[in-house]
Amino acid sequence: MRRAMKLKYIIFTLLTLFSVLCFVPAGAQVKHKAKKQVRKGAHKPAAKGHKAPVRVLHKPVVKPVAKPVVVQKSAAKSLGEDAAKTKIDTTKKGNLPGNSLSEEIIVTTAYKPVLADAVKIRINPDLEDKTPFKAPLTYFPIDKRLELNTDIKPFEAMKQPKERDSDLYNNYVKAGVGNLKTTFGEAYFNNGRDPGLQLGGYLKHFMQNGTIKDQNSSRDEASIFAKSIGATNSLDGNITYNYRTNYFYGFNQGALPPPNLQRNEQHFSTLSAQGELVKNYQDVDNDFTYALKLSGYSFSNAFQAKESNVVLSGFLNETIHQFYAGVSASVDVATQRDSAYDIDNSLIRANPYIKFQGDSYKVEAGINIVDQFGYSSAIYIFPAAKAELQLVPNYLRIFVEAKGDVSRSSLLGFSYINPFLGQNIAIKNSVDRLDIAAGLKGTIAPGLGFKATIYRDEISDMPLFVSNFNVATGYNRYTVIYDGGKSRVNGLNAELDYKASDDFDLFGRAEFKQYQMATLPQAWNMPKFKLTAGTTIHVSNLVNITGTVFVRGSALDPYIYSSSLSPSTSSTFTNISSFVDVSGEVEYKATKQLSVFVHVNNLLDGTNTTWLYYPDYGFNIFGGVGFKF
Repeated sequence: MRRAMKLKYIIFTLLTLFSVLCFVPAGAQVKHKAKKQVRKGAHKPAAKGHKAPVRVLHKPVVKPVAKPVVVQKSAAKSLGEDAAKTKIDTTKKGNLPGNSLSEEIIVTTAYKPVLADAVKIRINPDLEDKTPFKAPLTYFPIDKRLELNTDIKPFEAMKQPKERDSDLYNNYVKAGVGNLKTTFGEAYFNNGRDPGLQLGGYLKHFMQNGTIKDQNSSRDEASIFAKSIGATNSLDGNITYNYRTNYFYGFNQGALPPPNLQRNEQHFSTLSAQGELVKNYQDVDNDFTYALKLSGYSFSNAFQAKESNVVLSGFLNETIHQFYAGVSASVDVATQRDSAYDIDNSLIRANPYIKFQGDSYKVEAGINIVDQFGYSSAIYIFPAAKAELQLVPNYLRIFVEAKGDVSRSSLLGFSYINPFLGQNIAIKNSVDRLDIAAGLKGTIAPGLGFKATIYRDEISDMPLFVSNFNVATGYNRYTVIYDGGKSRVNGLNAELDYKASDDFDLFGRAEFKQYQMATLPQAWNMPKFKLTAGTTIHVSNLVNITGTVFVRGSALDPYIYSSSLSPSTSSTFTNISSFVDVSGEVEYKATKQLSVFVHVNNLLDGTNTTWLYYPDYGFNIFGGVGFKF
């Protein structure tokens, strides 16, 4: 019996020692978690695949946190690899009865799967080869310089849309009628768009009758032209016929007309031709250019006056970068005759020059050599120089010029200025001995350009138109006289052009002159002020408006009216008043081919007088249609 009790005691002792050996290594790996209040009865769920944590509650102790029990590494190995990795989490649990502290220790062991936990994969492997096909890549490098995109690139200018051939018309006809028995007509013809050959012609007609007896005039003109553009040279020429008529209707409107007033009809007939050979422009640094021109005309009027003229001119020029050197020359042969004379009046000119040109300057230096022969022989040498300098880039330039020349008196030129000339007009060439000019030109604002020039001309034998009336004989014609000495003309020209847009353009030119005559008391029939201004307005694609204003200052004529049949010999003279003439036109495009227009002359209906006793036409309005085909 005693031996049995002793055996039980031994077994109990071994079990107790075994329990201690099992729990001590586990306690060596206990870790304390952060202190956190845990609700009573709450616990963390076990992670998937791990065993449920073991919760061990200890009795209340004085210390708030129990330190982890450290166990030697050899003891952990004695219980195996699983026990050595055991973790102990401790968490405070407050709010217990009696204000005591307790610890909750969660022990989690490492998961070691066993064969019973394995799950058989019931999916057969895919044995098909599904490797995608990749085509070989081909590279094409671009031969282009890599540019940095840090700077803002400027916008490229938009190309103008190409015009369709169907929108172009080769021919145009315009005709109209109006008061003062006005008839008007124009016609233009050409062969169309051809870069190598241009052929065409035009016809013009205008006629009107004023309120004064025999105040009739007409202008007719016809011309044909041709131009051929080759690889190196261009050749062009034209033939023109011009015919003008008017009557000598002038007399003092404040008195009765002379009973024997000579109301003869005058006409001017001119046949002219011109041909030119020019080397085409090439944009190269060094280039040799040339041109040759042959022109001439035959002129006659109703009173035996005739004039013929042939001019051969040309130039040679060598360009080397910004340097130009060359010479221009002309041979001007003319014959002039009337009932009292038949003379030759010819000129030969030669103008050698050199030029320098850059972005901000232009300089030209040369001389003008003139040989006059025929009724008078003389040789003149004049300067021919000009310079231009840029003061403000793209806005302001200054220029100066000095030149001289011989101006040949021409019956044709005189007839265009004054159509009321009589017979046997005196012929004498005038000489511009020295003309000096200086000025400014440039742009004030976008679209607003200007040019202002001051000048002084020194002229020998300056021609002037004066009345040569004789009331007794009813003679009402003009003649030409010359200032025998050196006359001076000081003046100012001002030009302005404002182009606000493609639909609005305003322009104007003003001339101020002061005359210092050598032998004559006044510059007869030479106004000191002239103003010409105009505008073009495109109201829409269908309506266009154009208008002009002409202001002419007063002038003096040496004729003195007398109630007797002979002119007065007083030293006084007759004043020709200044006037303003306003004209305008409105055009409406009814269709692409048909248009309607209305034109008005002398809109203010003023008694404008350019030449003494020859008032201009009054209010004149005419209209018509235009047609393209």
